[in-house]
Amino acid sequence: MAAAKRHFGKTAVVREKEEDLTPSVIIWCAVRGFFHRFDLLQIIPMVLLLTIGMLFVYSTGQEVGGHHVLLFKRQAMYLGIGSVFWLFLLCVDYRWFGPLSILIYPASIGLLVFVLLFGPLRNGTHRWLDIGPVSLQPSEFGKLAVLIVISWVLSFKRADINRFFWMILVGILFAIPFGLIFIEPDLGSAVILFPVVGAVMFAAKLKWRYIIIFLLIIACAMPTVYMSLKSYQQERILTFLDPERDPQNRGWNAIQAEIAVGTGGYAGKGYGKGTHCTLGYLPQMVADSDFIFPVIAEETGFVGSTVVISLYALLLFSIFRTALLASDDFGRYLCVGIAVLLLSHVVINIGMCIRLLPITGLPLPLISYGGTFLISMMIYLGIAQSVYAHRSERSLLNDI
Repeated sequence: MAAAKRHFGKTAVVREKEEDLTPSVIIWCAVRGFFHRFDLLQIIPMVLLLTIGMLFVYSTGQEVGGHHVLLFKRQAMYLGIGSVFWLFLLCVDYRWFGPLSILIYPASIGLLVFVLLFGPLRNGTHRWLDIGPVSLQPSEFGKLAVLIVISWVLSFKRADINRFFWMILVGILFAIPFGLIFIEPDLGSAVILFPVVGAVMFAAKLKWRYIIIFLLIIACAMPTVYMSLKSYQQERILTFLDPERDPQNRGWNAIQAEIAVGTGGYAGKGYGKGTHCTLGYLPQMVADSDFIFPVIAEETGFVGSTVVISLYALLLFSIFRTALLASDDFGRYLCVGIAVLLLSHVVINIGMCIRLLPITGLPLPLISYGGTFLISMMIYLGIAQSVYAHRSERSLLNDI
């Protein structure tokens, strides 16, 4: 009898709670559950950086001779395509990209081989594939494929990066696209693979003695690598060490970029009023891409530059936080690799603009003009959002 009373008492409580769920409460719970998938700490700086990028792509285009509308429309088109990829990846479980890397990786290798054999020759390099009015850079997708496949391989339960077999496997997966990108030649994109793959290996608990050995090997190989560089690549390094050796040619961009950053002062000269870009001291070919940061620094000064760097710091913090929240090693390795790739681009780009690093031709993420690069950045951030959205979910793929 007592048991029956307890049973009916619980049933009454459940019914009472169900009656409390009014339509407004149900809608609120649904909306809350939907937005629970979004990491606003990542989305807000991403949107702000994209907005800054669109503004200054328009500004540089306007200053260099009336191409502002064309450049702005193209960048808006690329941003639209990238946003579609971002939304798609947010809705897809990132864990399926691991098995799919069996197809993604060889496809990217095929594109890299194809561009070497049949890609148009531009400025002495084979980097682009023309598909109608659109040009694609396969090296960007090659970097993405390397990150996905190595993250997936090292996430296997039986994987141990400190064992010879797994080191060799990761080395092969890294070396093939690295070599193909290097001989395009695209030294900047090839070099970026080192910190990205190194960060994933470090996250996979690579022992410090192996890290030190790898660094020593890289240091010893530097002279050989330098001798294998193209003459213009060697000249970039020599010009970095002494920009005054060729101030009217090789050292021109570096010198003018540094001057533009310095003349911005505290608050800048005002949007669209940067004289270095207006008067052509920063050439049209680089002002909206590799050297867009000096334009921002000149027009917005120390304040604007600090805001841009702070937004990048917040974005990086959110991705590293997502790595800690990830439900599996695959998601953790992906986020670490994405964060380090983003960090490497920011450090190298800003570093070369203020003459702390040699010029490598790496654009500024989410800000520089460029279709393939912007789309690939949105794909990286979409994957990071997917990891965040599925942070509390378990998949059968976790048991592989």
